[in-house]
Amino acid sequence: NEPCGCDHPTLISTVALSKMLSLASASTLSLAPAALMRAPAVRTAAPVMESKAELESLAGKLNPVIGYWDPLNLADYDQWSQGQEAAIGFLRHAEIKHGRVAMAAFVGYIVQSNGICWPWALTGGPNGVMHSDILAAGGPADQWDALPTASKLQILLFVGGLELWSENSYVLGLSGEKHYMRGGKPGFFPSIKKGGIPHPVPFDLFDPFGLSKNASPEKKAKGLLAEINNGRLAMLGIMAFVSESKVPGSVPALAGKIAPYSGEVMAPFAASDNLPFVADMLKSPLF
Repeated sequence: NEPCGCDHPTLISTVALSKMLSLASASTLSLAPAALMRAPAVRTAAPVMESKAELESLAGKLNPVIGYWDPLNLADYDQWSQGQEAAIGFLRHAEIKHGRVAMAAFVGYIVQSNGICWPWALTGGPNGVMHSDILAAGGPADQWDALPTASKLQILLFVGGLELWSENSYVLGLSGEKHYMRGGKPGFFPSIKKGGIPHPVPFDLFDPFGLSKNASPEKKAKGLLAEINNGRLAMLGIMAFVSESKVPGSVPALAGKIAPYSGEVMAPFAASDNLPFVADMLKSPLF
């Protein structure tokens, strides 16, 4: 086989093209923003889906006397066709969340029932509506009815914003966590400071002073059990307050200790709020 004495154009063009692509890639990367070169590393917890067996084990730790008790068979209910483990995550998160709200409500009900309020104006400046004016309306439920409509809307919108924040998978990911129906930790509330909010946020809603940040896993586990038990007791407590206020004598231990309430405990707005659909809602037989 003798050499042909000529260059191989195909080989030459391939080598040349390879060099051109290498140079183009290098120049493109050199001009790319640093953010594209270094993706932020967020440590995400490995998804852990709780099973029914783990739920039964948790029940034993929470209350060894009663143990696992599920008369409605909720643990076997396939919530929104997402699977049993996702349904258990939903139930666990719902109980922790309702327990936290109930603990705040229980303490708040006691404070408001004992004439304790802020000394300044609620709205309108020194000559506006004072907190003491709201306190004079009666018990806690009457005090809610006495709030200006704007105050009620502000509270509901704020709570709704927290709810949307805590349910957002992207926001949860920024805190290294997943949604509770996708293997995330039930009861976890994502960091507000890490959420990319343009306005400075000095504190987080959960553990604002970082008191439990360096706690041992054993201490955190024990605290979670205490939180669930306290939340369960608070749910019973706040419903006892509301029941006694609406039906005097329905809770014998609280007879004569809770101010009666003649309004609608399940209606967040009254006809005096002058909002669309409220008057029609109040005519419903449910109220």
